Amino acid sequence: MTPSSLPSRPDASLKTWSWRGFPIAYQTQGQQGAAVVMVHGFGASSGHWRKNLPVLGETCRCYAIDLIGFGASAKPKPGAEISYTFETWGEQIADFCSEVVGEPVFLVGNSIGCIAAMQAAVAHPNLALGIVAIDFSLRRLHDRKQAELPWYRRLSALLAQKLLNIEWIGHFFFKQLAKPKVVRNILLQAYKRPEAVTNELIDLLMEPAQDSGAADVFVAFTSYSQGPLPEDLLPILPCSAILLWGTEDPWEPIEIARQFADYPTVEKFIPLEGLGHCPQDEAPEIVNPILQEWIREHSV
Repeated sequence: MTPSSLPSRPDASLKTWSWRGFPIAYQTQGQQGAAVVMVHGFGASSGHWRKNLPVLGETCRCYAIDLIGFGASAKPKPGAEISYTFETWGEQIADFCSEVVGEPVFLVGNSIGCIAAMQAAVAHPNLALGIVAIDFSLRRLHDRKQAELPWYRRLSALLAQKLLNIEWIGHFFFKQLAKPKVVRNILLQAYKRPEAVTNELIDLLMEPAQDSGAADVFVAFTSYSQGPLPEDLLPILPCSAILLWGTEDPWEPIEIARQFADYPTVEKFIPLEGLGHCPQDEAPEIVNPILQEWIREHSV
């Protein structure tokens, strides 16, 4: 992909912002109120907030951004043009808030989007008014955590990373994953409400996977075992945070996540009964009122 072009997308609501010469896609709704920026998780996009933007947009100026490497944003080759790290995404979010939004914001993230949002807030202390983290990535395959794993899991993780970094193997594996039936089965594990796994959601995740560079981004991130951990960022946040967590999240278990409620920066830890890894999409009727109320309470 050239820096000047975006992949074709039928969604006319997508807007484009140029960051470091690369086109970045985003959506926006709402004309008044506090500014809110939403950050998606791995493999997702701004479309994953399609059930939240219209509701929060009634009282807030809302933005949902495609991180570089995902959605309709550019997917430059890893290493040669960009590094897919939380530091990179944190800078992208901070620059977006400065150049597009133009004022401090509430950051709302899901999964890895939470880590990127917290990194942005820590690196730019005047950026965030508050953070809502929804089922953030625990990063259990991080280099510093692998010592806690059984030896056979450490060995298998290292072997998988090395194999995926062989280009033809990584691309072949990605192609096997990027099929509608496989994506549906993965989502049916992550979501506990099967009716939320719709054809619209499958299409939303599948389309960016067809872009040139998508496989390279996938391999780069699955090989990424460094960078900040949530326990590094939460204690030094320059603002308060609330954590929302699906009690049935199979990827980031709530039993482990509860320990993060003890940090002074965490105002509330809210279990979401019977929900999985992406509650904002699975049960927006539960998540949206929580977001609306917390943002209202903390708006200047």
